[in-house]
Amino acid sequence: QVQVVESGGGLAQPGESLRLSCVASGPIHRINRMGWYRRIPGKQRGLVASINIDVVTDEITTNYGEFVNGRFTISRDSAKNTVYLQMNSPKPEDTAVYYCHVVGWYISRPNYQTNFDSWGQGTQVIVSS
Repeated sequence: QVQVVESGGGLAQPGESLRLSCVASGPIHRINRMGWYRRIPGKQRGLVASINIDVVTDEITTNYGEFVNGRFTISRDSAKNTVYLQMNSPKPEDTAVYYCHVVGWYISRPNYQTNFDSWGQGTQVIVSS
């Protein structure tokens, strides 16, 4: 199966940039979507940003939560099955556990691909002075 591991969380002061990383590993055939979600205490997990790769055209689109307002940027290194979230100008209200989500196909047996939908364990981000 496919495993997803996040890194890069920690404590930051308001306005201090952070970069989160997420690596997907395993017998991956193709990744169709990589995204970041977050869970703020007392609230449901919500979308921060995602990169989507069209299965037919390979066209790439990105989506961001409304609260981002240009402060965060999602990017990926397809060769490394890695997605990044550059967090600029973080605010205390960005304090949350950030989760990576990866969707695609993996090689379940020779010449056969199966869908996967994997989440990481999360990385804590605390923005505080």
